[in-house]
Amino acid sequence: MLMSRVIPCLDTAAGRVVKGVRFAGLRDAGDPCELAAAYAEQGADELVILDVTATPEGRGHQLEVVRAVRRVLPIPLTAGGGVRSVDDAGALLEAGADKVAINTAAVTRPQLLEEMALRYGCQCTILALDAARSGSSWEVVVRSGRERTGRDAVEWAATAAGLGAGEILLTSWDRDGTGDGYDLDLIQEVRRRVSVPIIASGGAAGPEHMAAALAAGADAVLAASILHDARTSVGALKQRLAALGTEVRR
Repeated sequence: MLMSRVIPCLDTAAGRVVKGVRFAGLRDAGDPCELAAAYAEQGADELVILDVTATPEGRGHQLEVVRAVRRVLPIPLTAGGGVRSVDDAGALLEAGADKVAINTAAVTRPQLLEEMALRYGCQCTILALDAARSGSSWEVVVRSGRERTGRDAVEWAATAAGLGAGEILLTSWDRDGTGDGYDLDLIQEVRRRVSVPIIASGGAAGPEHMAAALAAGADAVLAASILHDARTSVGALKQRLAALGTEVRR
């Protein structure tokens, strides 16, 4: 059985790490290189860095941030934000990313996932799926949560996996930054439809929330606020997860 992963997430804007609630009210949370190095030393399995203002501002990812983080980071790195083409994805890989996450552009033109997978491999092609509850289902939101699409999130996850997405970074818009726990129903529904790994994101306030997400079908859990605010560490989270019976990398 594959061990579960604990993955810190750095949302960045103007070269700084930021955090908010439901993608809004962003506040400064520190220097990306300092945080990346600290989380790696604490035992993070991977790191995700997302330029959350790139798409709304109509620009590409700040590649210099990825390069700087790569220099201090000995673990796998996923980068996303502002990716509109295969060449944009290639630029992030050349800057030091191991995997590239794509959201808005894939919703606009799903074939981009297939093109990325063909050129760089499914293992490098990550669907960043931001989902907001809509009645008894969920809909895809794009442009850093600014726009609802009406597209069913679970169906979109299945379509994207079929096109070549090798992993799904699944964020609950409703839970993002709230500390209310991951949306377990969303995780379970997506798990029923896809066989690729799922990274659960949005709402973690502690290891119990993470254990619940992993039990619901996630393969990895993302954390931001609880780490940036120094409420806990990656190492402490892993120790508690192990105590709860979750297989984690030491």
